[in-house]
Amino acid sequence: MPEITLVLRNKVGLHARPASLFVRTANKFKCKITVSKDDKEVDAKSILSVLSLGAEQGDAVTIKTQGEDEVEALEALKALIESNFGEEG
Repeated sequence: MPEITLVLRNKVGLHARPASLFVRTANKFKCKITVSKDDKEVDAKSILSVLSLGAEQGDAVTIKTQGEDEVEALEALKALIESNFGEEG
């Protein structure tokens, strides 16, 4: 079960548009994907679950993948976060 911890650098964290992009990306893969902040872990393919984390700029989130395309899924979500969800700055 690969996992990675990343710090959110975009201005709004995992809210609204970035959360939607995150969930849309997660849903492209067959594997199970979870995202967690502090002690709360949720399904990365559910917009309401991702929003419930309340992850903001500067927060660390951990993404875990499990299944046939787990490595590709982790890399895609890592790239999305590292690109600041396409936001400036």
